[in-house]
Amino acid sequence: MQPRSIPSDIHYMRAMIVNLLMIGEASQGQWTLIDTGIPGFADRIAHAAKQRFGTEKPSSIILTHGHFDHVGSLKALLTRWEDVPVYAHRLELPFLQGDADYLPADPTVGGGLMAELAPLYPHKGIDLGGRVEALPEDGSVPTLPEWTVIETPGHTDGHIALFRERDRTIIAGDAFITVKQESALAVLLQQEEIHGPPTYFTPNWDAAGDSVRRLAALLPEVAITGHGKPVTGQALIEGLDQLAQHFEEKAIPEHGRYVVQS
Repeated sequence: MQPRSIPSDIHYMRAMIVNLLMIGEASQGQWTLIDTGIPGFADRIAHAAKQRFGTEKPSSIILTHGHFDHVGSLKALLTRWEDVPVYAHRLELPFLQGDADYLPADPTVGGGLMAELAPLYPHKGIDLGGRVEALPEDGSVPTLPEWTVIETPGHTDGHIALFRERDRTIIAGDAFITVKQESALAVLLQQEEIHGPPTYFTPNWDAAGDSVRRLAALLPEVAITGHGKPVTGQALIEGLDQLAQHFEEKAIPEHGRYVVQS
């Protein structure tokens, strides 16, 4: 199989430890933002968009989920983009409208510095009020007509991925990632590995395994994940299939606050 390249209408930007995406052909001047990274990146996101599309303002913002590293720059962006709609799965809304907090991170999993530091990571919800609304129940994605929502709970209850059939591209969020996020060295070097969701922030491992198997069944040829580099072709197909078939051994920690011992 020939290696696949990332589609030309997808631009991914690394915000320290996490990725965000801009979807849209540069020549068309319209684009959609997927996630917003950690706090402090609003100006850089707006500048990058202006350079690429000629306008810094997207048609909409789609959130894969509401963890701090995916919504950290959201409030700052909404201050400058007053009329840009924000969409998330309905089960994420309590964490985005000030009604609920995520469970605390688990520092006992993963065996790396990033996991050990997990108690320092924010787990409180944010309050966007009426600025965020639920994605359509039919699986469609506002401002992205070619894309479909794939429900991928586990990492959070309302976690989603996005899939485009014509080029078999997945935007996976943290349903699976391509770096061992628990290891500071692996994150620094961006060492490629098809990996389960970040262990320190995943409370429902049964659902997480089902979500990985759901994505693997789509036979994607391109995947852009919330952490790590994009992966394509045979490396993706084989790696994701192995993760799906052996999720319990490859992804679930041997022990932890949210690990059910058999």
